[in-house]
Amino acid sequence: MALGKFKAALRDYETVVKVRPNDKDAKLKYQECHKIVKQKAFERAIASDEHKRSVVDSLDIESMTIEDEYSGPKLDGGKVTLAFMKELMQWYKEQKKLHRKCAYQTEKVTVCGDTHGQYYDLLNIFELNGLPSEANPYIFNGDFVDRGSFSVEVILTLFGFKLLYPDHFHLLRGNHETDNMNQIYGFEGEVKAKYTAQMFALFSEVFEWLPLAQCINGKVLIMHGGLFSEDGVTLDDIRKIERNRHKRGVSCQFGPDVTKSFLERNRLDYIIRSHEVKPEGYEVAHDGKCVTVFSAPNYCDQMGNKGSYIHLRGSDLRPDFHQFTAV
Repeated sequence: MALGKFKAALRDYETVVKVRPNDKDAKLKYQECHKIVKQKAFERAIASDEHKRSVVDSLDIESMTIEDEYSGPKLDGGKVTLAFMKELMQWYKEQKKLHRKCAYQTEKVTVCGDTHGQYYDLLNIFELNGLPSEANPYIFNGDFVDRGSFSVEVILTLFGFKLLYPDHFHLLRGNHETDNMNQIYGFEGEVKAKYTAQMFALFSEVFEWLPLAQCINGKVLIMHGGLFSEDGVTLDDIRKIERNRHKRGVSCQFGPDVTKSFLERNRLDYIIRSHEVKPEGYEVAHDGKCVTVFSAPNYCDQMGNKGSYIHLRGSDLRPDFHQFTAV
């Protein structure tokens, strides 16, 4: 009961009261716990079915204008920089107020899809979109290795940025972050050729601990492959999955009805997945609720596809697509 597990506590108290019907303390505890359980049930019953939205949903930051007479610190392209922070601290020291648009303004996050050992295309993403930093966060949505010839260079670069910016650089596990795929599609052989079998074994261990999905502001769920072969899956079910293993399921197709049901059950706006080559580098499907992003242009040196990455920003996290070609 002290841990807030009232239903479990109530079952225990019911047992105690049955065994010791004359124990006044047990009866009082049972009545107290029973009252709390009823109260919690009542609160859930009267709660609105509509998902509680963040305050930011009521904000229209883009329409806010900074007046000409305002001479205080301003964000450079929506980014918080060291220069901005120094100017801000001096501004506050003079007991002046930061403009409300700058106070409200949110950062963007960049979501990238498969990179598949295409190191020079990864460098191009950073050239086009800026290096990762606390002001320029990234999410890479799996399949960093295999197929391309520079998987070692890709994964060590990504791991380096993860260590440098652990809270602003995120790596999700794809189906190619597994031993059986690495044995077939090149990464194991590449690592053994450039380093040792022991090095590959260490990569294998690390891959097992990568997270499977990431939820942004309770609105957008990002995962590598897509949704599930069974209905009724919740975010808590995903959180409970034991990461430290190789096993993956057999692929399946899912349609707009499956996406709609999953989003409604989990009170999300849309999903972002990767895993599939798209001619334009991205695809919006299922009435805008299922977005695919693929960041390996001219995949396998023969597909001729564009690559893309997505910017998410603002209160609605509407996807903003940026395309690029192979280098």
